[in-house]
Amino acid sequence: MFAVENAKQIKHWLDKLGIDSEVIAHRTLPFFPEVDSASLVTAETNAEGKAFLLTPEAAAAWWKLRESAKAVGIDLNLVSAWRSVDYQMDLIRKKQQLGIAPAEFFSYLAPPGCSEHHTGCAIDINTPGCDEVSGVFGETPAFEWLQQHAGEFGFVMSFPLNNPWGFIDEPWHWCWHPASQRD
Repeated sequence: MFAVENAKQIKHWLDKLGIDSEVIAHRTLPFFPEVDSASLVTAETNAEGKAFLLTPEAAAAWWKLRESAKAVGIDLNLVSAWRSVDYQMDLIRKKQQLGIAPAEFFSYLAPPGCSEHHTGCAIDINTPGCDEVSGVFGETPAFEWLQQHAGEFGFVMSFPLNNPWGFIDEPWHWCWHPASQRD
Protein backbone atom coordinates (compact mmCIF):
# COMPACT_ATOMS: atom_id res chain seq x y z
CA MET A 1 0.00 0.00 0.00
CA PHE A 2 1.16 3.59 0.52
CA ALA A 3 3.89 4.96 2.73
CA VAL A 4 2.34 6.13 6.00
CA GLU A 5 2.53 9.85 5.15
CA ASN A 6 1.03 9.25 1.70
CA ALA A 7 -1.76 7.12 3.16
CA LYS A 8 -2.59 9.88 5.64
CA GLN A 9 -2.69 12.48 2.86
CA ILE A 10 -4.94 10.34 0.66
CA LYS A 11 -7.24 9.60 3.62
CA HIS A 12 -7.40 13.36 4.32
CA TRP A 13 -8.41 14.08 0.71
CA LEU A 14 -10.99 11.30 0.72
CA ASP A 15 -12.37 12.54 4.05
CA LYS A 16 -12.79 16.01 2.48
CA LEU A 17 -14.85 14.31 -0.23
CA GLY A 18 -16.89 12.35 2.32
CA ILE A 19 -15.53 9.03 1.03
CA ASP A 20 -14.48 6.22 3.36
CA SER A 21 -10.88 5.30 2.50
CA GLU A 22 -11.84 1.63 2.88
CA VAL A 23 -13.32 1.84 -0.63
CA ILE A 24 -9.76 1.77 -2.04
CA ALA A 25 -7.99 -0.10 0.80
CA HIS A 26 -7.96 -3.40 -1.12
CA ARG A 27 -6.26 -1.86 -4.17
CA THR A 28 -2.52 -1.50 -4.60
CA LEU A 29 -2.69 2.00 -6.03
CA PRO A 30 0.57 3.92 -6.40
CA PHE A 31 1.02 7.42 -4.98
CA PHE A 32 2.00 10.19 -7.40
CA PRO A 33 3.19 13.47 -5.93
CA GLU A 34 1.83 16.58 -7.58
CA VAL A 35 4.42 18.38 -9.71
CA ASP A 36 4.72 22.15 -9.28
CA SER A 37 2.57 23.70 -12.00
CA ALA A 38 5.14 26.48 -12.46
CA SER A 39 7.53 23.89 -13.91
CA LEU A 40 5.09 22.85 -16.67
CA VAL A 41 4.82 23.98 -20.28
CA THR A 42 1.89 24.08 -22.68
CA ALA A 43 2.08 20.91 -24.74
CA GLU A 44 -1.02 21.66 -26.78
CA THR A 45 -4.04 23.96 -26.82
CA ASN A 46 -7.38 22.64 -28.03
CA ALA A 47 -9.93 24.42 -30.22
CA GLU A 48 -11.71 25.78 -27.14
CA GLY A 49 -8.47 27.37 -25.92
CA LYS A 50 -7.77 24.88 -23.11
CA ALA A 51 -4.04 24.49 -22.52
CA PHE A 52 -2.73 21.02 -21.74
CA LEU A 53 0.33 21.19 -19.49
CA LEU A 54 3.21 18.71 -19.21
CA THR A 55 6.75 18.67 -17.92
CA PRO A 56 9.11 20.10 -20.57
CA GLU A 57 10.59 16.64 -21.23
CA ALA A 58 7.20 14.92 -21.55
CA ALA A 59 5.96 17.73 -23.82
CA ALA A 60 9.01 17.38 -26.09
CA ALA A 61 8.41 13.62 -26.29
CA TRP A 62 4.70 14.24 -27.05
CA TRP A 63 5.56 16.66 -29.87
CA LYS A 64 7.93 14.12 -31.45
CA LEU A 65 5.38 11.31 -31.08
CA ARG A 66 2.57 13.43 -32.56
CA GLU A 67 4.72 14.55 -35.53
CA SER A 68 5.86 10.99 -36.23
CA ALA A 69 2.25 9.81 -36.26
CA LYS A 70 1.22 12.73 -38.47
CA ALA A 71 3.95 11.81 -40.98
CA VAL A 72 2.10 8.54 -41.63
CA GLY A 73 -1.40 10.05 -41.65
CA ILE A 74 -2.34 9.49 -37.98
CA ASP A 75 -3.78 12.55 -36.21
CA LEU A 76 -3.43 12.57 -32.44
CA ASN A 77 -4.58 15.19 -29.97
CA LEU A 78 -4.62 15.62 -26.24
CA VAL A 79 -7.83 15.53 -24.25
CA SER A 80 -6.14 15.58 -20.85
CA ALA A 81 -2.68 16.13 -19.40
CA TRP A 82 -1.52 17.49 -16.01
CA ARG A 83 -4.14 17.63 -13.30
CA SER A 84 -3.77 19.14 -9.86
CA VAL A 85 -5.03 17.24 -6.85
CA ASP A 86 -7.74 19.92 -6.51
CA TYR A 87 -8.85 19.36 -10.11
CA GLN A 88 -8.94 15.59 -9.49
CA MET A 89 -11.10 16.21 -6.44
CA ASP A 90 -13.45 18.38 -8.51
CA LEU A 91 -13.83 15.54 -11.04
CA ILE A 92 -14.75 13.23 -8.17
CA ARG A 93 -17.24 15.76 -6.76
CA LYS A 94 -18.96 15.85 -10.16
CA LYS A 95 -19.33 12.06 -10.11
CA GLN A 96 -20.73 12.25 -6.58
CA GLN A 97 -23.24 14.91 -7.67
CA LEU A 98 -24.40 12.54 -10.40
CA GLY A 99 -25.05 9.91 -7.72
CA ILE A 100 -22.29 7.58 -8.89
CA ALA A 101 -20.85 5.44 -6.09
CA PRO A 102 -17.10 5.68 -5.32
CA ALA A 103 -16.64 1.94 -5.93
CA GLU A 104 -17.83 2.58 -9.50
CA PHE A 105 -16.08 5.84 -10.38
CA PHE A 106 -12.79 4.72 -8.85
CA SER A 107 -12.67 2.06 -11.58
CA TYR A 108 -12.06 4.79 -14.15
CA LEU A 109 -11.02 7.80 -12.07
CA ALA A 110 -8.06 7.70 -9.70
CA PRO A 111 -8.40 8.93 -6.14
CA PRO A 112 -6.53 12.17 -5.41
CA GLY A 113 -2.84 11.41 -5.04
CA CYS A 114 -3.13 8.27 -7.16
CA SER A 115 -3.40 9.83 -10.62
CA GLU A 116 -0.45 9.76 -13.01
CA HIS A 117 -1.81 13.06 -14.28
CA HIS A 118 -0.41 14.71 -11.12
CA THR A 119 3.12 14.04 -12.43
CA GLY A 120 2.83 16.14 -15.59
CA CYS A 121 3.89 13.10 -17.63
CA ALA A 122 0.50 11.43 -18.29
CA ILE A 123 -1.71 12.17 -21.26
CA ASP A 124 -5.08 11.09 -22.56
CA ILE A 125 -5.08 10.92 -26.34
CA ASN A 126 -7.82 10.95 -28.95
CA THR A 127 -8.05 11.12 -32.71
CA PRO A 128 -10.48 13.09 -34.93
CA GLY A 129 -13.82 11.39 -35.45
CA CYS A 130 -13.55 9.29 -32.29
CA ASP A 131 -15.94 9.94 -29.40
CA GLU A 132 -13.61 10.18 -26.39
CA VAL A 133 -16.36 9.21 -23.94
CA SER A 134 -17.43 5.94 -25.58
CA GLY A 135 -14.06 4.26 -25.23
CA VAL A 136 -13.75 3.16 -28.85
CA PHE A 137 -10.29 4.72 -29.15
CA GLY A 138 -8.87 1.22 -28.69
CA GLU A 139 -10.41 0.24 -32.04
CA THR A 140 -8.79 3.02 -34.08
CA PRO A 141 -5.74 3.04 -36.36
CA ALA A 142 -4.35 5.72 -34.01
CA PHE A 143 -4.33 3.26 -31.10
CA GLU A 144 -2.80 0.55 -33.27
CA TRP A 145 -0.04 2.97 -34.26
CA LEU A 146 0.55 3.94 -30.61
CA GLN A 147 0.85 0.31 -29.59
CA GLN A 148 3.59 -0.14 -32.18
CA HIS A 149 5.44 3.17 -31.79
CA ALA A 150 4.70 5.01 -28.52
CA GLY A 151 7.54 3.21 -26.74
CA GLU A 152 10.02 4.75 -29.19
CA PHE A 153 9.17 8.08 -27.56
CA GLY A 154 9.07 6.82 -23.98
CA PHE A 155 5.28 6.48 -23.66
CA VAL A 156 3.68 3.44 -22.03
CA MET A 157 -0.01 2.58 -21.92
CA SER A 158 -0.72 2.61 -18.21
CA PHE A 159 -3.99 0.72 -17.88
CA PRO A 160 -4.39 -2.24 -20.22
CA LEU A 161 -7.15 -4.77 -19.77
CA ASN A 162 -6.91 -6.58 -16.40
CA ASN A 163 -4.30 -4.19 -15.00
CA PRO A 164 -3.27 -4.80 -11.38
CA TRP A 165 -4.74 -1.51 -10.10
CA GLY A 166 -8.36 -2.33 -10.92
CA PHE A 167 -8.88 0.41 -13.50
CA ILE A 168 -10.85 -0.18 -16.67
CA ASP A 169 -8.98 -0.72 -19.92
CA GLU A 170 -7.85 2.79 -20.95
CA PRO A 171 -6.25 2.66 -24.40
CA TRP A 172 -6.21 6.48 -24.48
CA HIS A 173 -4.10 6.90 -21.31
CA TRP A 174 -0.33 6.94 -21.79
CA CYS A 175 2.46 8.06 -19.49
CA TRP A 176 5.94 9.21 -20.42
CA HIS A 177 8.65 7.13 -18.77
CA PRO A 178 12.03 8.07 -20.27
CA ALA A 179 13.66 4.88 -18.97
CA SER A 180 11.28 2.84 -21.11
CA GLN A 181 12.18 4.62 -24.34
CA ARG A 182 13.16 2.17 -27.08
CA ASP A 183 15.79 3.03 -29.65
